[in-house]
Amino acid sequence: MKKIKVILVDDHAVVRAGYKILLKDIDDIEVAAEAENGNEAIELIKNNKYDVIVTDMSLPDIGGIDLIRKIKTINSDSKILVVTMHEEVVYVEQALHSGAMGYMTKSADPQLLSKAIRQISRGKKYIDDELQQRMTYEGSRDKDSILSRLSTREFEIFCLLAEGLNTNEISKKLNISYKTSANYSTNIKSKLGATTVADVARIAIRYNIIKV
Repeated sequence: MKKIKVILVDDHAVVRAGYKILLKDIDDIEVAAEAENGNEAIELIKNNKYDVIVTDMSLPDIGGIDLIRKIKTINSDSKILVVTMHEEVVYVEQALHSGAMGYMTKSADPQLLSKAIRQISRGKKYIDDELQQRMTYEGSRDKDSILSRLSTREFEIFCLLAEGLNTNEISKKLNISYKTSANYSTNIKSKLGATTVADVARIAIRYNIIKV
């Protein structure tokens, strides 16, 4: 039996250990590698072939959306499953738009992990049922949401601004120039009708992007 080779990308060792426990007795799935940050994952993916990449959206060095984009640049056929704490529909939409094939939250039934990996390895998208229902409901309710005005990159920077990162910190995290980071920040505020970073944070709270 050919096994599905998986790489686990998460900055928490206990989370990766939990995934390995869940998958260790699954005959057709093999955890072939682990990475604790985005840059480590990129190096492994450049030099090895994995059938499915399981990654968090919140990593210490690279934003999840940026990581998905970089992985797809390395290999456009990469099959990526996002497993994260972010339950907001806008995160799901942005991850899928960036190239992920699946999305599930860390609060989902743990037994669904192997199902998601198998489904994605066969080239089929996977979104857990609860998220799928929310996407259908919120998609019709919030189709005119101001967040829909943002591109994938703008949404990523919007989230970082809302978390309190300044322009310089964002430029370093995303490996872009200070000027580019500043331009994005200005454009985001303009699209959202925001004047200050505090305004950006309030919008993020309204849409449950950050919690208070």
